[in-house]
Amino acid sequence: MPVRIDETVIPGTYRLLPERFEDERGHFYEAARHSELTAATGLPFEVRQVNNSVSRRGVLRGVHCNDVPADAGKLVTCVRGSILDVMVDLRQGSPSFGRYAVNRLDAGDGIALYMSGGIGHAFLALEDGTCVNYLLSAEYVPGAMVDLDALDPELGLPWELAEPPVRSAKDAAAPSLAEVVASGRLPRYVPTGGELIRP
Repeated sequence: MPVRIDETVIPGTYRLLPERFEDERGHFYEAARHSELTAATGLPFEVRQVNNSVSRRGVLRGVHCNDVPADAGKLVTCVRGSILDVMVDLRQGSPSFGRYAVNRLDAGDGIALYMSGGIGHAFLALEDGTCVNYLLSAEYVPGAMVDLDALDPELGLPWELAEPPVRSAKDAAAPSLAEVVASGRLPRYVPTGGELIRP
């Protein structure tokens, strides 16, 4: 199989590891295949929107979470530079609620991360000019995004920061996990194949 797909510690999130073929020209790898991704996740993945973000070293983006629908998948790859990537389960009632999965992604390694609806996402850029590519199976819907403070001590995300990160005003002002839970804005967990229940 050209791409190995492993589920992480969070149900509904996956790490895609491609097989690389190298020769004197460079290297080639198949990044993802629709049929295999659908078989692994149990959800169809049809690309509806493509985003790129470019960040300088020390930029921290997130935590951002699309709350609906459950099949609003996101496939994330680092195409230039490197990142420390974190996925966190924000689905109330999930057996892994609050748990996170940490991965380092480097340009050229081809590793991608897939996450379904209700999974929070954040990353720290480790190099100047780092570019992250997002393939989304649902278009952006205003009001359907839940933001969370990536530095919330209750979450305890392991950024290992040597200096204060660079964040947008919006991300820096994002509420804590406790505040988001109290607001009732987090979606409820249902097993794969169902739809998230939006508050």
